Amino acid sequence: MNREAARAAIRDFLIALGHDPGSNPELTDTPARVVEAFADELLAGYGRDVEALVTKDSSSAPADAGLIAVRDVSVATVCPHHLMPAVGRANVIYRPGDRILGLGVIARLVDACARRLVLQETIGEDVVFALVEYAGARGALCEITLQHGCLSARGANQVDARVTTVARGGELSDAEVLIALGRTGGDTKSGENA
Repeated sequence: MNREAARAAIRDFLIALGHDPGSNPELTDTPARVVEAFADELLAGYGRDVEALVTKDSSSAPADAGLIAVRDVSVATVCPHHLMPAVGRANVIYRPGDRILGLGVIARLVDACARRLVLQETIGEDVVFALVEYAGARGALCEITLQHGCLSARGANQVDARVTTVARGGELSDAEVLIALGRTGGDTKSGENA
């Protein structure tokens, strides 16, 4: 990563748009701030080893381990088409295989997959792949709901619009997913007479 070249590029970009950082005190440090935000935060996922993340902090799962759901995980990503942020929440459900992950690992996994120049759909697919392929989960689902800057601040100008995507792999029934997400509308007990 060449931070100096990136700062010069941001400065040139602002000048090309008619906003010279050299003549506007509010823009003087903007190139450095933008580069710092992208390099150290918004695109930090590129520096994280997803496989190592999900394999190092785990413990043996009991034979009868049920579904594990981690809901409302914060997500921040950058749209690769407009370089604008998208923010929201993810719900992750998985059925452990031989290993159970620490709950914080799930949050860090979502963050590592999201903090890149990536489509929303790909984030969920990457989370599910890591859980099934690297962590040995028997099934996994990642539901992500984001508010996209490119949808709210430009183009269609839909400030309240949110986009939901779902990625899924392995063994999970629809009923289990709905229960884990807290979306059952009726009685979930079985074997009762009406």
